[in-house]
Amino acid sequence: MSEVFTLSRQVEFNHCDPAGIVFYPRYFEMISAVQERFFADALGASWADMTPAGFGTPMGEINVRFAAPSRLGDRLDFTLEIARLGGASAELAITCHSAGELRFTCRATIVHVSLAETKSARWPEALRGKMTAYLQDQRKKTA
Repeated sequence: MSEVFTLSRQVEFNHCDPAGIVFYPRYFEMISAVQERFFADALGASWADMTPAGFGTPMGEINVRFAAPSRLGDRLDFTLEIARLGGASAELAITCHSAGELRFTCRATIVHVSLAETKSARWPEALRGKMTAYLQDQRKKTA
């Protein structure tokens, strides 16, 4: 069974529109924060270390399906798994719930990039090895 990275955060005033509902672009900031925490906390490869070393993980593609609104004060629970791991890319499967209710699902493709060359670069083997623990279980892919 694969591991799942989880992160919780509360919806704050700065996330909301005047009606007290999360303004949808803020979800993209939250998705980026989940990705950043995943690399730092689960993989031991913080962006603060990667960037000076000349590497990054920019977004190549993102698709979000919104299911229900989130409001000021809600506690959001995010999960992240890796749906696909390529030579220099990874497709992340991120879900967000609040009190058991689905708020959104996300599929995001990130690319491991050499910042000096501004082109894709293979995942370092040590990092790739850690990432494989978060690959979605094959049974989930066929379900």
